[in-house]
Amino acid sequence: MQSVVPLGFRGITTNMGLKDVEDDFAAVISEVPARSAAVFTKSRFAGPSVLLSREAAPLQRSRGMVVLSRNANVATGRAGAEHAAEVRRRVAEIAGIAPEELVIGSTGVIGRPYPMDGIRAGLSAMTWPFPEADYEAAAEAIMTTDTRPKSFHARCGDAVLVGIAKGVGMIEPNMATLLTFFFTDADIPADALDALFRRVMDKTFNALSIDTDTSTSDTAAIFANGLAGPVDLAAFEQSLYECALHLVRDIASDGEGATKLIEVHVTGARDAAQAKRVGKSVVNSPLVKAAVHGCDPNWGRVAMAIGKLDDETDIDPARVRIQYDDILMHPEEPSDALLEQAARHLAGNEVVIRIDLGIADGAFTVYGCDLTEGYVKINADYTT
Repeated sequence: MQSVVPLGFRGITTNMGLKDVEDDFAAVISEVPARSAAVFTKSRFAGPSVLLSREAAPLQRSRGMVVLSRNANVATGRAGAEHAAEVRRRVAEIAGIAPEELVIGSTGVIGRPYPMDGIRAGLSAMTWPFPEADYEAAAEAIMTTDTRPKSFHARCGDAVLVGIAKGVGMIEPNMATLLTFFFTDADIPADALDALFRRVMDKTFNALSIDTDTSTSDTAAIFANGLAGPVDLAAFEQSLYECALHLVRDIASDGEGATKLIEVHVTGARDAAQAKRVGKSVVNSPLVKAAVHGCDPNWGRVAMAIGKLDDETDIDPARVRIQYDDILMHPEEPSDALLEQAARHLAGNEVVIRIDLGIADGAFTVYGCDLTEGYVKINADYTT
């Protein structure tokens, strides 16, 4: 049985021939007009789905999304652009709305055109109204190399918020993320929705990195149809943050080949931006990630990752503290007993690295995962 869901959203999932048997198409659309906010990849190779959705985003009136998975439809030329526009237009016609009221997403292999014959046949079989939206089914349909669907349900006053996401590789978002969508029946002014959405994305999905690689298809959007009435904006922002953070942690722990979630908490920085740069340098280091995977309490890897930020001239090694959770590694030399304690911490499913720079009060937390043989195998065999 599904958890509590927002009012007024209908959805459909099906197979369009991109995956062998599993659903590879998902659409979730509000029955009534909605307000929206969205952010997208900054990649110079952004796909036509991103370009279409980004062009319409300033209107702030998207009702929902349509996603095709297992094919990114990126670097496919004029035909790829025409196919993305056709899919969005035809789904919009089925729902009786304008194409600009749909965010379209596409994710998967780059450089391959859509199998349009199968997609057209699938769209021709659809009729409105769709059934009540099944968010777990939609989360599963948008997966590529994910091992599990990712969704989260929350309440805020009389309103309900649901978030879904996909992504476990080619992930260091430079906007918001991979693909993630939020649906709510809260009534929120468009400008307020846009502002709080961007704040939350900066603290959650922009704090995530699996492998330092920014996708060509990253899209994040929220749709608010207002059917549950107004909400306290601060409370809603907190609910959205909790929902997004849950999805981020789920994505990081499900990173391709991953066995451990890594959290890097940086404090004592000049400002939050510096703390984020330090955290990302640590969580992105192949040596740190490999050491975590091997349960090797080699804090020198962390020191290296901080030290290679040679433009951060106010970082003084003598003031920096490095800990595995609450176990101090630097500046005091750890005893053998502490090293053994740190190794036990690294053997867990969630690894916390704490860094205090001793400069000011800036802080930021980033999320990632370990580096394993599984990651290499998945990506060595991705298209073959």
